Amino acid sequence: MAGDLQFSWELGGAGWATCRIADGGSEHRVHVGYCTDALADLLYAVTGLYGGTTEQRVSFDLEPVEMRWVLRRQELDVSIAVYWFPDGATSWGSSDETGGTLSWSSAQPRSVLGHKVVEAAETVLREHGEDGYLEKWVRHPFPVAALQDLRRLHRRDDGCRHERCRKDLEQ
Repeated sequence: MAGDLQFSWELGGAGWATCRIADGGSEHRVHVGYCTDALADLLYAVTGLYGGTTEQRVSFDLEPVEMRWVLRRQELDVSIAVYWFPDGATSWGSSDETGGTLSWSSAQPRSVLGHKVVEAAETVLREHGEDGYLEKWVRHPFPVAALQDLRRLHRRDDGCRHERCRKDLEQ
């Protein structure tokens, strides 16, 4: 359901995180591995929806399978499709969903998606800090620049009035 979006990114043991996305009708939850810079890739993909690009793809390693998000912007809304690829079903990160199974989908306002992803990344940073993130995620540092870029575009283009976004403007 549009506007009922929930999103979380929670670090678990060394090198994995739980990614959860849900709307009023359904939920998708997976354990993402550290073989890719998954949180940074997601932040950059959502950031790309604020420019001229109408489609963004991001792949997560689920060891040994792949989960791929396909984000398609239509005006100020985004269709989100999450595909599951068994090991060897496709070329990693390709632009072809043949061989994948649609696991979850929703249509959401871009402003809602942008805000929820910013909030989730900020929660991770607040809970773990940059050093704690690197200690848990192991291969990649916390994506500070990616978060800053998305937050800036979300405030500018969506006019976010959330207290945390306003407070960040004052700093």
